[in-house]
Amino acid sequence: MTTSITKPFARSVTPFLWFDTAAEEAARAYTSLFADSRVVEVARAGDRVQSATIVLAGQRYILFNGGPHLALGAAFSLMVQVDTQEELDAIWDALLAGGKPSRCGWLVDRFGVSWQVVPAILPGLLGDADASKAKRALDAMLGMQKLDIAALKRAHAG
Repeated sequence: MTTSITKPFARSVTPFLWFDTAAEEAARAYTSLFADSRVVEVARAGDRVQSATIVLAGQRYILFNGGPHLALGAAFSLMVQVDTQEELDAIWDALLAGGKPSRCGWLVDRFGVSWQVVPAILPGLLGDADASKAKRALDAMLGMQKLDIAALKRAHAG
C-alpha cells in the first residue's frame, strides 16, 4: 500500500553541519563573508557551545558541535556563485585561509567544510552548444585550482 503525502510535507530544509568543537568560530567566520548573513543563535550548555544557527546569503544553516565522531567530507559541499574575479578571489582567499585547495574551484576550509567557488558564467561555458568550445572550457577548468574567469573565457573562445 502506498502512502500519499500532501505537499508541502516539510516546513523547511536546513543544512546541518557537524563540527568537532568549532561551530561558533565557523559561524562567525562564514557570516563575515557574505551579504544577508548573520548569527541567529548560539546555543550553550554551560560554557560549552552546542550549536550555532546562522543565515548565509539568505539560507539558514545549523552548525553543531558533535565531537570528533564524524567528519565532514567532500561528498557535501557549499557552492558560492560569483560574478567577478575580484569576488572570486576574495571569497576563495578567505575560505582557503588555513584550509586546502583542490581542483576545479573546490577547497576545504580550516573547519573541514568543502566549498566550490564558481563564476556565474561557468555553466554557460561548459554547456555551450558548440561542443569544442565547451570542451576547451572544461579542459581549462580541470587544470585549475582557483578558477580564473579570463582564462576560462579565453579557452572557450579558442
